[in-house]
Amino acid sequence: MTASTSPILVYGIANCDTVKKARAWLAANGAAHEFIDYKKQAPSHALLAAWAQRLGWQALLNTRGTTWRRLDPANRASVSNAASALSLMLAQPSLIRRPAVRWPSGELTLGFAPEAWQTRLQPGSASRA
Repeated sequence: MTASTSPILVYGIANCDTVKKARAWLAANGAAHEFIDYKKQAPSHALLAAWAQRLGWQALLNTRGTTWRRLDPANRASVSNAASALSLMLAQPSLIRRPAVRWPSGELTLGFAPEAWQTRLQPGSASRA
């Protein structure tokens, strides 16, 4: 881990296979982390808005998952900008791409990418973030 004292924060859903793989990978690589389950502690509007500003609402909205596919076409069609996407993600946190990870450097990433994560765990990686 980097020299920062900020923990790695992993946001997601406990039964999500990708989140399970990501958390297992962190544990196997000796990276302590805190897990925040969307189902138990939904992200606030302010947090989602900050993420959307940093990464783009399109990246944040999981349109590949079951929850999106199960939405009625009118709900899917209503998502046309950040405000409508955030509203839908707040109502249905399963629509937030996962895992969302806040690294000790302050960087925010979406999804699980072992090679990129390994680089972030290297000493001095904050300068490469």
